[in-house]
Amino acid sequence: MFKRSNFIERSITGALSFLKESVFADEYSARKGFLQSLDPRVKVISLFLFILQVILTKSILVLWFLYVLCLLLASFSRIGLGFFLKRTWVFIPLFSVFIAIPAIFSVFSPGEAIAIIRIFGLDLLITRQGVNGAGLFLMRVISSVSFAILLSLTTRHFVILRVLRIFKIPQVFVMTLGIAYRYIYLFVEMLENTYQAIKSRVGNSIHYKRGQHIVAWNIAYLWSRSYQLNEEVYKAMLSRGYRGEPLILDDFKVKTKDWLWLIVVAIICTWII
Repeated sequence: MFKRSNFIERSITGALSFLKESVFADEYSARKGFLQSLDPRVKVISLFLFILQVILTKSILVLWFLYVLCLLLASFSRIGLGFFLKRTWVFIPLFSVFIAIPAIFSVFSPGEAIAIIRIFGLDLLITRQGVNGAGLFLMRVISSVSFAILLSLTTRHFVILRVLRIFKIPQVFVMTLGIAYRYIYLFVEMLENTYQAIKSRVGNSIHYKRGQHIVAWNIAYLWSRSYQLNEEVYKAMLSRGYRGEPLILDDFKVKTKDWLWLIVVAIICTWII
């Protein structure tokens, strides 16, 4: 039971720690890297253009080029590749693998057979067209997610919200994102504190029936507490002057470096069309 509880504890604390590092890694946006030095508006436009190219292209070679470019930008922005790859290959790309696997078989992608797999007495044909389609889909997902995460890591969240308003994104959408960001952070803290409180009261060994009762009671408590927390976060933001518009202290200034980068981005996008 002790080993099992240690496993559960490591899983919970590891998941919460991963979420905090992934969503609230503001220290990367404060580093003196290439993307951090660009005007936020220019940065959003350039990375959006790259994501648009990822969505529109039908060449897997172009996708590989864009993905390598994303890794280079992450390196020039002083983001460790190990940290970056761990954040971009988990969750969405991982689940995309399960979506792409059926597409390699002839049942969904008829074409030239390149291999045969026998499963439960059935012969399943893997087609070249299916492999190409699955590879194209996976590279699109990985590349677009990588560019999006690169933007979030190199730009503070309230700056991104401000840029979205400059580009005329509806206020209700931006306000929802801002509140959700703050709410998720508080909710993660509440989950962590709840688990520590349970552990401090029951220890490492407990009967399973008693454990079920404690878990059920805390699920109900978290549901009620999260509902209250939603209102509290919104009222706290209003009390501090929030009126739906994200505010920042520094004004945006487009410099020569920003214009040169936009020209380079335009040349790359024109070349790969």
